[in-house]
Parts: sequence; C-alpha cells; structure tokens
Amino acid sequence: MENEISIAVNEEDAQRRIDVFLSEKIENMSRSHAQKLIGQNDVLVNGNIVKCNYKIKKNDIVLVTIPEPQKLEVTPEDIDIEILYEDEYLVVVNKPQGMVVHPAAGHSSGTLVNALLSKCSNLSTINGVVRPGIVHRIDKDTSGVLVVAKNDMAHISLAEQIKKHTVNRIYVAIVEGRIKDDEGTINLPIGRHPVERKKMAVVQNGRNAVTHYKVLERYEKNTYIQAKLETGRTHQIRVHMAYIGHPLVGDPVYGFKKQRFKLNGQALHAKTLGFIHPATGEYMEFSAEPPLYFTELLNKLRNER
Repeated sequence: MENEISIAVNEEDAQRRIDVFLSEKIENMSRSHAQKLIGQNDVLVNGNIVKCNYKIKKNDIVLVTIPEPQKLEVTPEDIDIEILYEDEYLVVVNKPQGMVVHPAAGHSSGTLVNALLSKCSNLSTINGVVRPGIVHRIDKDTSGVLVVAKNDMAHISLAEQIKKHTVNRIYVAIVEGRIKDDEGTINLPIGRHPVERKKMAVVQNGRNAVTHYKVLERYEKNTYIQAKLETGRTHQIRVHMAYIGHPLVGDPVYGFKKQRFKLNGQALHAKTLGFIHPATGEYMEFSAEPPLYFTELLNKLRNER
C-alpha cells in the first residue's frame, strides 16, 4: 500500500532545497531516495511537479507519495557464500572471484543477491528490486569483503559513511613491474573514458579519486601491494595503477595485452572492511585472506626472485 505524507512548510525551512528538506523531515529517507521520488513525480508542491533544486517557500504544501516496495523479482538461489558476520541490521560476506554482486543485463542469476535472498529474510529496499541491500560493490572478478544492509536504516547509515569516506577499505593486489617507491598516493580524477565508454580513465573533469598504496613484496617482474581507498570510484585501483605504469596482473581491461599467467581476471582482493555499526555506533572491522589462485600466484612469483 502506498504511503502519503503531507508537510506544510514553515518560515524556518523556507528557501531550502526540497530534496534536503525531505531527507531531514522524513524518517529513514536519504537525500538520494528523496531525489528518486522527485524524479518519479512522487513529490508534489501545491499540486505541482518540481525538480530536486526547487527551493521551498513558506506555506508550501508538500505531498510525498512513497510507493509500496515492489516484490522482489530476483529468484533466491541456494549458492554457497561465506558469511563473516550477520545480525538483524547487516551481513558481511567474502565474495568469491567471478561472482557478480547483483543481477543486470546478462547476469540474471548466480549473483550475490540471488545467494543472499535464500539466506536472509530481509534486505534493504532503497536500491530497488534487483539490488536489495547493496550499499557498495566490488567488480565481478575482484574477491573479498562486502557489507550488505538488511534494512533501510542500516543502508542509509552505511551509504553516508561511504559518502564521507570514513569506511576503512583495504585491498591487496599484484601488479606488473617493480614499483620503485615503498609507498605513495595517487590523487587523480576518474571518469568515463572519452572514447571507450565502457571503460573508466583518468580524465581532467572526472570525479575526485585518491588511492594510497604500499609495497608489501617485490619480485623479479611484479610487485605485491596494499591499496587503501580514500574514495571509491568505479575501477579506481585498476585505473590508478595502470595510469602510473603498473596495471594489475590479469586485468582484461586495463592490463597488459599479453599476460604471463592464465587468470580469470585481475589479481585484486578486498581484504579489510571497517565501518561504524548503524545501530550500536561500534567500530567493526572484518578481514578475509586472498583466495587460493592469488596465494598460488604469490608463491610462483616468490620462487622467481
């Protein structure tokens, strides 16, 4: 059943953006959720459709229609997935390499969401019917730690922490070449590639992107690194490392055309994830060791030295 909320604007709130106003006035509503409702014409001011940048006026009557959540059309599937932690608010998993996070064109089944729906009775609804609970993503061929929200309150809290760059996200990767410096920071904007639109690239008008890296081990032709994300742009570590001349081993998009090792994608693993629990306010941190293919590759490289 739809839920309708009517709000009369007082003098104190006048001249504020409507999306900001709604996110503060309606419980458990994020600004992005408010913008989505506005874009769907589910927000009327004095009976009129408005845009997200509309500035409300004193005595405006704002009518918000919150549609009934659609029933999930994604099929639950009994897929084995390693759960590192679970409570009534969230679940933390260790995603295997090769698994897509949520259904999309060409991947309607076998995803992390399909697996979770068979194990969790509730997932947050903010990201719609095909991405329930998904607060952040890691690429199909990247393995590692991922947090999923079980309700909208937890989703909003976790999404806000990611937006404010307060989530601790540490990856390990194997890159081409020997990195000279023991550590460094790559602060270069990332956006869509100007020609190949499915790729990301360092571009002048891109979004701010910061990666801190540290060398863990050096080999004859490769380097094992730790990469800490300050921001979380699409393909960030892969793009940044390729830009400085050290693409990830096995990367089919940004890596060397001729690969020495037969891998099923980039050697990248989300090892550690730390965040504030949405309900308790406690800092929690989870880690997962890299998968077998990754450790086997490290052993091969160690024998080359």
